[in-house]
Amino acid sequence: MHISAYYPTDMVNGPGIRCTLFVSGCVHHCKGCYNARTWRADHGVVFTEAHLQQVIDDLNAVAPPRSGLSLSGGDPLLPANCEAVAELIRQVRKQCPGKSIWCWTGYELETLTQPQQTIVDEIDVLIDGRFEQALCDPNLPWRGSRNQRIIPRTALGRREIAAELLAEDVSV
Repeated sequence: MHISAYYPTDMVNGPGIRCTLFVSGCVHHCKGCYNARTWRADHGVVFTEAHLQQVIDDLNAVAPPRSGLSLSGGDPLLPANCEAVAELIRQVRKQCPGKSIWCWTGYELETLTQPQQTIVDEIDVLIDGRFEQALCDPNLPWRGSRNQRIIPRTALGRREIAAELLAEDVSV
C-alpha cells in the first residue's frame, strides 16, 4: 500500500485530535474530489513498518492526546489496500486501546466485498459513498456531500458522533 500523506495531529477528519492517514488508490474518480492526487495507487510512498510504528507512537503520545485514527484517501477499502489496512487496524487495536478508528470510502456499505467488510467490522465509524458534487454541502460534519453517510459501527463510534454533534448543534 502507498500513502500520500500522514498528519500526526488533525482536527478535521473526525472528532477531537486525531492521527490521519491518507492512503493512495481510488477507482471512484469523483468529479470535484478534493484529493484527486491520491487516485493513483502508486502515488506517494510505500507504507512501511516505520510508518506503522510512527502512527502507533503518535496515537499513544501524551501531548497532545489523540482520540483516534482516521483513514482516508484515496480509498482505504480499495481492494489492493485491504490487506495492509486490515493489518494497520489490527495493530492499532492491539497497541492503542481505547482509540477510535474512522474510515472514509467511496464504496457503500451494502456493496462491500468480504475483505472490505472484514475491515469495516473492526472500525468504529464508517463514512461511505462517493462524493457527489451536485450534493456538495460544506456545512456537513465529516463529509462533503449529502449522499454520504456517517455510520457508527460500535458504541464508541456512537458516543463520539453524538458528543460532537451535540456540541456543534448539527445533525447527521
